[in-house]
Amino acid sequence: MTKSLSDIYTTLPEARDPGAATADAVAKADFNARHWSSPVPGPLRPGSNAHKKAVADMFRDTFNPYKPSVIEWPKLDPETLKRVTSLPIWDIAVQTEGKARLRMAAYARLIDDPDMKDALSRNAWEENRHKEVLSKMVAAYDIPLASEPPYIEPRDVEWAYMVTGFSECVDSFFAFGLFAIAQKSAFFPPALIDTFEPVMQEECRHILLFANWLAWHRATMPLWKRPWFEARVIGVWFFLLYERLGMVTTFDADGNKHEQDNNFTVNGTKEVADIDVPLRDMIDICLIENERRFSGYDPRLLRPKLAPNLARFIRLFLKRTPNSASLESQPGAA
Repeated sequence: MTKSLSDIYTTLPEARDPGAATADAVAKADFNARHWSSPVPGPLRPGSNAHKKAVADMFRDTFNPYKPSVIEWPKLDPETLKRVTSLPIWDIAVQTEGKARLRMAAYARLIDDPDMKDALSRNAWEENRHKEVLSKMVAAYDIPLASEPPYIEPRDVEWAYMVTGFSECVDSFFAFGLFAIAQKSAFFPPALIDTFEPVMQEECRHILLFANWLAWHRATMPLWKRPWFEARVIGVWFFLLYERLGMVTTFDADGNKHEQDNNFTVNGTKEVADIDVPLRDMIDICLIENERRFSGYDPRLLRPKLAPNLARFIRLFLKRTPNSASLESQPGAA
């Protein structure tokens, strides 16, 4: 019997209750979620069984069992609460996770390989948990949201999966830097930063999985399919570029039109810090944070390269502004 998509993204592939974990177990899982190496010696060549199994093992072994329903959302002073509730991201963040869980589950149901099916099913479950975290936070701080549109199963499952995967690779790269700026500037309380930290690291795992799925998929598909697949990859990038040229127009469940900034992770520094962060400095922070978050995983696993390489290329043409405010001089800087 074919599973429904909701069955996939609401059920872990193993009998395991994340809510039953003790505080010590959660702390241990948080460490394990950031450090993993395959015991298999030698290279992990994409397309090989060793590589495929390492990818699946990594994603299973680094699972963090935190539960959204037991998160203690810190009490915020009026000024901080205003900062949080005024961020122009909550509608699109909730809806993005809603679409991501559906697309991950749809692709997991489509593929036959048991290792990759297991990893993508877990990915769908974690995307659903991200949506739950955001929903709990929105409720805790009484953040108004537009009514969510219906989430429709994609017709072209592979295309939808790649759109989400490549989009997450770009957005996560900049989100890592933005999150570090919010932490170092002390613009938001440490308790709120700590609450979202596991979610940020989870995004690192998600794009690590996607980069290795992409390499595995390319290596295992018949050669005659490669040209069409590569053309679709190029098409996805053109679609994402078009999507980010302006505001994203969506319609809620009541038919009302909403325009949202889909580039917040790139241009949102002024929203999370009360200092000016020049683009060159922002790129440096993103590169450092990207390297830090991936550093604990087996170096034989592939990392997303396009966003960091593009950032390094852009950085070559940017001059450092010596008079700009430094994050290191701010209260709470790490």
